[in-house]
Amino acid sequence: MKIALVRARYNPFGGAERFVARALRALAADSDDSPEVAVLARGWQDAEDSSRGDDVPPIRFVRCDPFYIGSVWRDASFAKAVHARLRRESFDLVQSHERIAGLPIYRAGDGVHAAWLERRARVVDACARMSIALNPHHRYLLRTERAMFEHPALRVVICNSEMVRREIAERFAIARDQLVLVRNGVDLDRFHPDARAVYRDAMRRQLNVAADARVFVLVGSGFERKGVKQALEALHGVDSAVLVIVGDDKHSDRYEAEAAGLGVASRVRFVGPVSDPLPYYAMADLFLLPTIYDPFPNAALEALACGLPVITTDACGVAELIDEHVTEHATEQATEHATEHVDERVNGWVVAAGQTQPLREAMQSAAGLDAAQLHSMSQAARRAAEPYSLAALSTSLLSLYRSLMNER
Repeated sequence: MKIALVRARYNPFGGAERFVARALRALAADSDDSPEVAVLARGWQDAEDSSRGDDVPPIRFVRCDPFYIGSVWRDASFAKAVHARLRRESFDLVQSHERIAGLPIYRAGDGVHAAWLERRARVVDACARMSIALNPHHRYLLRTERAMFEHPALRVVICNSEMVRREIAERFAIARDQLVLVRNGVDLDRFHPDARAVYRDAMRRQLNVAADARVFVLVGSGFERKGVKQALEALHGVDSAVLVIVGDDKHSDRYEAEAAGLGVASRVRFVGPVSDPLPYYAMADLFLLPTIYDPFPNAALEALACGLPVITTDACGVAELIDEHVTEHATEQATEHATEHVDERVNGWVVAAGQTQPLREAMQSAAGLDAAQLHSMSQAARRAAEPYSLAALSTSLLSLYRSLMNER
């Protein structure tokens, strides 16, 4: 089997690339002959190392990097180069992670650009909205997105959340049965509540965080999109809690200044980008992601697997895994007729995207949990992640790929 994967910039630590690696493991395990995999990309990071993961077939990187000036020319020339390469070489499956019209499989890992722009416009000022409207790259992406979803060559769109599947169905002329839900998978053995015993105390000492502090962790790069501004503003009203921010942003100094201006700098730790977020999940009590738009972030699923209750927004696909409703049951006590109501299901909070006050209230509620309540929510968080194992992801992908090969 010859497979072509299209990714403009291949980074082995990226969410799309991790999804690809898991898909390749599934294909290799299911076949007597290891599939031949070509990644069509402008460039790649650690290309040799990224092709050597356990049970991952060797990856052949094919450079598609024509000259360009500006983002519109960059994207259009890459799409043209990909099509030219595919005309010269035959593949059994072609799966794109970029918005390119005329390819058979598209994984909508970035969601719908039109939906992202609409949500972003709600939280920025008038000047920023005007800049968005006049930006030629946004206009190019909107045209390309529509052409891609409505192109007759498109056979399947892999959606990682119901939110994304619904947005595509509502906006574009595409058959519902072409939109296949395949949620991300997580390594449930590695991302596990037991990691706390290994990392919690040491990481808190390393970051100068008190052993008994209530710690929120936010993992994600691109701080505007992840809602870091709203997180800092909400933290202002949550006394004594600590916020650890793991990720990168080209304007990170602005957010550090924002924390100082709000008077919360002493309770915020800007860690920067890391290759392994596990120690930071393990040191925290709760996961915070007040994102403006996120189709299905791996970080939130990893946090759930680590037993962290999640606070996120209604613009996040992982909100579909958050159960806010309290289900109580009675436990007989020593005294006759006495009962104790214990919450066994709630694993987080879902608040309105881009709004500080609902987020602050959720964080205040989380900061006020006692040890028993937090433990109960931690168990519920882990249970929410357990259906999304790597094995479940492999099964879903194999089923999809088999059906496409049979049709072909």
